[in-house]
Formats: sequence, C-alpha cells, structure tokens
Amino acid sequence: MKRKFWNWVRNEGEGRTLLLDGVISDETWWGDEVTPQMFRSELNVSEGDITLWINSPGGDCYAAAQIYNMLREYPGTVAVKVDGIAASAASVVAMAGSTVEISPVGMLMIHNPATISIGDTHEMERTITFLSEIKESIINAYELKTGLSRAKISRLMDAETWMNAKKAVELGFADSVLYEHREHSADDVADALIFSRAAVTNSLLSKIGRGKTRNHVDAEPLKRRLFSMAH
Repeated sequence: MKRKFWNWVRNEGEGRTLLLDGVISDETWWGDEVTPQMFRSELNVSEGDITLWINSPGGDCYAAAQIYNMLREYPGTVAVKVDGIAASAASVVAMAGSTVEISPVGMLMIHNPATISIGDTHEMERTITFLSEIKESIINAYELKTGLSRAKISRLMDAETWMNAKKAVELGFADSVLYEHREHSADDVADALIFSRAAVTNSLLSKIGRGKTRNHVDAEPLKRRLFSMAH
C-alpha cells in the first residue's frame, strides 16, 4: 500500500491528533479495500477528543465523504484546525468538525466536482447528471455547517471560491481564526496597564488639588512632573 495521507499523533493527557496532509488519494483508499477499514479502526482504537489538522488540496470525493461520515459518527469532540489549505474534497472533511478553526494564513476553497468521461452524447448526459448529484451531496455538508442557502452555496461553488481565514469565518465555513484570542489578550493587558497608570496619576493629582499646602510648598512643580510622567 502506498503512503497514507493521514497520520496519528498521540499526546499523553491531551487527546489524540490526526494529521490529514496531502492529497486524499483514491489510489490508497480504493485501490486497497483494507484502507477505509484501517482508517476506521485507527479512529476508534481509543476514546476521547480528537484534534484534526488539515493541510490538503483535496482529492477523491468518495474518500472524503467516508472520512466525513466517520468523523461525524465519532462519539468524542472533533476539533478541526485548518493549517495551510483545505480545498475541494478536503473542505468537505473540515465540515465534519465539532468546531472548525483556521490559521490566519490558511485558505479554504470550494468548487464544483469534476471528472473525465469518454463516450457518446448519452454518456455525456449521464456524466452531467452524475456530477450534479455529487454537487448536491457536497452542498448538504456545507449547508449543515454554514446555514447558508443552497442557492448561495451553489453560486460560491460555481465561482470556485477561495476564502482567507476571516472570509471563511464570515461565511460560516469556520468558527474562528486560530491564535486570534492570544493577540486580543495581549492588547487587553496593555490597555489595562495604560489605564492603571493614568488612574494612579489622576488620583494623585486630585489629592494634591484637594489637600492643604504645608510649609508653603508650591504644588505646581509636582503636578507638572506627574503630568509629564503620565505622557
């Protein structure tokens, strides 16, 4: 069997991590009937929450559909994190997450399914019908996650829509941007320090203004020093 497009990392005390890296290949999935069973057995080998990191340009839609179903059926929480890219079939897998986060430099892409067909006009018509049904099945997954109308999702797929992290969140394909809360926390701390410093200075200035001058000491120089320190 060729190299798997997934890998498991066990983090003691922190749950398991599933890495989906590279093309979701039909050669490794359908070329060997053991492969889907192997993925399922590895998924269910133990209990607990899972973190799924995705960096994939897509691949076979049937394999992606099976992975999607397995993850949706998994009894634990599946936290999806889009690393570099979740495009095409990989974006369908991402929709299986209990939560979906995307890197601030990550990308998500959705488009219409495609195939190669050879034959007469009747065969071409059957292929068109086949692709239309595949598209509807993909829309089902996007609709469940985003809450967008099927018509809008269809238009996004027609246009081969690329989404940066913020656009993915805006459209509902992701819940949040990774690391964003860390930056906000740092800003909040800085704001708190500035506020505290200003509050202390203002408090001292107000006390100086209300207090009585002893030994005829001029308070104005002290006020000016405190004011310059605050700025």
